Amino acid sequence: MARHLIDGTTIGWDELGTDLLDGAPSKLIAALTGGDQWPSTTLDHLVTPDGSPPIRMSVTEQTVSDHDLDWGYVLRPNGVEVINARYGEAGLVVSWDADPRRDFTNPATWPLATQRRPRTSPPTVSSSTSAGNFRAAARR
Repeated sequence: MARHLIDGTTIGWDELGTDLLDGAPSKLIAALTGGDQWPSTTLDHLVTPDGSPPIRMSVTEQTVSDHDLDWGYVLRPNGVEVINARYGEAGLVVSWDADPRRDFTNPATWPLATQRRPRTSPPTVSSSTSAGNFRAAARR
């Protein structure tokens, strides 16, 4: 996951595609995508105000208010920490074992490792993990 989401792009994601699911069971892929396949696309069309090359944005607790982000996603060994970037110092952790076909719109219903993780150091949230759009989310 980290290789695809973070190492797989120079700047960030325009849209996450079904290639994110490579290696997942075919029944799961069909349930999440309806059988459709599309590639992930990167933010290759960015133009900066001063004409300099765009660079990857790093967001920390100190800089989150400077960015127009609502959510951050931190990949942890035990799951994905989901942080409300405007209000939360720490987020709930959704276990890697969680079934992605569940409804994740209500954190109170998230399965498995949903305990708040104590903050030991400020997280760095890569824009490449938070700027993407995954079509299957509406189907969950």
